[in-house]
Amino acid sequence: MIFDAHTHWLPKKIIESAHFFSNIWGDIEKQIEVMDKFKIDKSLLIYPTSDAYKKLGFKEVARVYNNAIAEIINKYPERFIGAAILPIDKKEMIEEFERIKKLGFKAISLATSFDGIYLDDERFYPLYERLEALNMPVFVHPQIINPIGYERIKDPLLTPVIEFVFDTTMCIGKLIVAGIFKKFKDLKFVFAHLGGVMPFIKERFDSIYKMLRKRNIVKDLFAMPSEYLKRIYVDTSGATSHSALMCTIEMVGANHILWGSDYPGNPDISNSIKAIKRLNISEEEKKNILGENIKRLLK
Repeated sequence: MIFDAHTHWLPKKIIESAHFFSNIWGDIEKQIEVMDKFKIDKSLLIYPTSDAYKKLGFKEVARVYNNAIAEIINKYPERFIGAAILPIDKKEMIEEFERIKKLGFKAISLATSFDGIYLDDERFYPLYERLEALNMPVFVHPQIINPIGYERIKDPLLTPVIEFVFDTTMCIGKLIVAGIFKKFKDLKFVFAHLGGVMPFIKERFDSIYKMLRKRNIVKDLFAMPSEYLKRIYVDTSGATSHSALMCTIEMVGANHILWGSDYPGNPDISNSIKAIKRLNISEEEKKNILGENIKRLLK
């Protein structure tokens, strides 16, 4: 079974209210055709983040998106699972969460940050308590509106290539430093794009933390940062690099990696599947990455 952990679909109202997305992002029939072509059995729909909230407001974007996704998963229950989005206002966040629980959602989709507010902010704690109790995972997508570094570098190539993945990296780092993984021991986060550059700076995270702890410059995290990194899940987001994938496996383990295409943003679906099949890991681990891991996560 192949289960795509990272796909996107947007309702027409959000496409028309945002500045980037074309109609292909709202064509569910085309998406099913692509799934059939590459023998993808099921897909998770997550929100790609957009600037539609500037016209509609966070609350309206959440309601429009969640209602539309609920229609998709009810129409195609064997092909799609939906991840709901939430407003960032503390009260509205919980109100919408209670509403979407009745609509068939099995996961939540959050951005790495919201105008500089990361997921370690205490406004998310009541949500995390509810998610932990329900064993409902959080799929975290890079923030594409004002990600980290955007105030200094606004470039149509460098922003998506570098700033998006560094916003993911910073989000993970802030969750570790804030003690979120210690406070919410059973809460499951899934980060897109292999967890940013975290697989490549894992050792530096540990070594710098140890050095600064000896001088009492940083607070006690009660475990090495790399130990907390083993708690997270990541999706591949269309990655094809053998070295990058193996480095990520070293960080989180094969059972915490989910294959994701990043459709329709990434067109190279075939090679991203082949990349998993060519890894120097067991056949069972490959099977887990391609579908079994996310099935267990959403059970």
